Amino acid sequence: MRVGLVCPYSLSMPGGVQGQVLSLARSLRQRGIETRVLAPCDGPPPERFVVPLGKSVPLATNGSVAPLAPDPSAQLRTIRALWDEDFDLVHVHEPFAPGPTVSTVLLKPAPLLGTFHAAGQSRAYQTLRPLLAWGAARLDDRVAVSTEARELAQGHVGGRFDVVFNGIECDRFAGADPWPTDRPTVLFLGRHESRKGLRVLLEAVTHLPADTRVWVAGSGPETAELMAAYTDERIEWLGRIDDAERDRRLAGATVFCAPSLRGESFGVILLEAMAAGTPVVASDIEGYLKVATAPAPDGSVPDPPAARLVPSDDPVALGRALAEVLGDPSELERLRAAGVDRARRFDMELLCDLYVERYRALLDAPVPVDGRGARSGR
Repeated sequence: MRVGLVCPYSLSMPGGVQGQVLSLARSLRQRGIETRVLAPCDGPPPERFVVPLGKSVPLATNGSVAPLAPDPSAQLRTIRALWDEDFDLVHVHEPFAPGPTVSTVLLKPAPLLGTFHAAGQSRAYQTLRPLLAWGAARLDDRVAVSTEARELAQGHVGGRFDVVFNGIECDRFAGADPWPTDRPTVLFLGRHESRKGLRVLLEAVTHLPADTRVWVAGSGPETAELMAAYTDERIEWLGRIDDAERDRRLAGATVFCAPSLRGESFGVILLEAMAAGTPVVASDIEGYLKVATAPAPDGSVPDPPAARLVPSDDPVALGRALAEVLGDPSELERLRAAGVDRARRFDMELLCDLYVERYRALLDAPVPVDGRGARSGR
C-alpha cells in the first residue's frame, strides 16, 4: 500500500493539523506502509518523507491566520507530485482549505479519504460553497475529528461523517527531557491571538503565588501589545520555539494552561501535556471538554475529569484554579496520573489502526468505472 497524506498548511508553522499529519505519517511508515506527505513548507522539509509544495501565505480563517498555499505554482507542484508518486490512496486533511487539498480533490488521482478538522466557522466553506457538494462527492470516505467538526462539515455538504478523534505520539512526550525550572511554573503554548486566550492568563497572573513563573511560548499579532501591557517579572516570553524545546517545556512545566476562548474542535495540545505527565488547567470550551470528560475511543470516561476546567474568559477563576492546583501536591499528582491514563487512550497507534482499517476497506471496494469502461478517479 502506498499512501499520500495531503496537508493544506505549511509544515514550517506549528499547528494541530500539521502535527496530526506528520504523526500519522510516522506511525504508518513504522508499520511498513510507504507514506509521503504533500504540503507547503517555508523552510527545509521537517521530515525526509515530506514533498514540499512551495511557500505559504498567511490567510485569515476561523478567527486565526492559516499558512496556506493557494497560488498556481503550488497547485502545479501538487498535481505533478500526485501523478509522480502514483499513490494507491490519498488521505486529504481539510479537503476544502484553499490550495493543495482542493487541487487533490479536483484531480482525484486515487481513492480519497477526507478528514475534517475545523469547527465553528470556516471561510473556506463560504468561499467554495458552489463547489462543495460536487467536491464532497469525490471523497470516497469522510471523517471528522470531533462532533463540532462534523456538524460544520455536514451543515455545508451533507452526507455521512464518522467521528475519528485525533491522536498523539504518547511515547514521544513521555520520553522528553524536562526543561529545568527552579520554581512552580505555568506554561502557555500557542499563537498570540484573541481566541487562544493568552490575555486571560496574563490577567490571571496577579492571582498566582509570588514564586510562580509563567512561560509564554509562541508569537502572533498580539505579541507586541501584550508584552507592553503585561510586564510582571514572573512572565518569561520565549518567542517561537522548535519542537524539541516545546516537548521539553511541556515536560518541565508544573502546570500547562490552555485558556482558549473558542475555535478548538479538539484539544490535542491538552493530550500532549498529559502524555508528558503535566497537569492541565484549561477553559471549559467544548473542544477541551471532550479531552477532559467525554468518552475516549475505547468508551472509557474519566471520573473525575482529567483536567481542571474553568469558565472561559474569566481571569479571576483561572488564577484561583491555577493557584489551587499549584499549591496542592495531592491534586497535582491526581491530575498527572489521570492525564497520563487519558492520553494513552488517544495514542496515535490506536488512531493509526482505525485509519489503516479504513484505507484497506477503500482499496478492497469495487472500483467505479466511467461510461467508457475506464477506471474513474485515477
